[in-house]
Parts: sequence; C-alpha cells; structure tokens
Amino acid sequence: MKRAANPTRKISITIPGNLFNELERTLSYSQSRSRFISAAIWEKLDGEVSQSISESTTPQLMAALIARDDTDKKLKDFILTYFS
Repeated sequence: MKRAANPTRKISITIPGNLFNELERTLSYSQSRSRFISAAIWEKLDGEVSQSISESTTPQLMAALIARDDTDKKLKDFILTYFS
C-alpha cells in the first residue's frame, strides 16, 4: 500500500456557535467542512487573500472601491475628494 505524500491530521478546534452556524449555512450537504477550513487556512497563510474587510482600515476600503471597475464615477470622485 502506498503512503500519502501529505497525510492528513485530525485536530479539534473550538469556534463560536454563530461562526459554526454560518459555515453550515454556507456549505452544501456534499461539501467537506475539513476541505473548506483547510483552504481558508492556506489562503490566510499564503497571503492569497489579503486581509478581510473587518481587518481593513477605512482608507484601504476606499482605495479598493476606487480600484474596482464597477464603482460609479461619482462615488470615486466623492471618495477622492473626501480623503484628499
């Protein structure tokens, strides 16, 4: 029998009930909680996903809005004027 190149490890974590409930609502019956959580950890560790909205400063959020193609020009102008 061949061994896995990167064997899995069983861990136990504690998360708030409302976070667990949100996770359960997000995943379909056929999706794996472990796979979802593993992917989220990799993204955080690799920095693929920059910080979350709650970790961002207001100027960072405004800069992200300005950079988006779907942001209305009037909103972009307002943001640039307000933060100048």
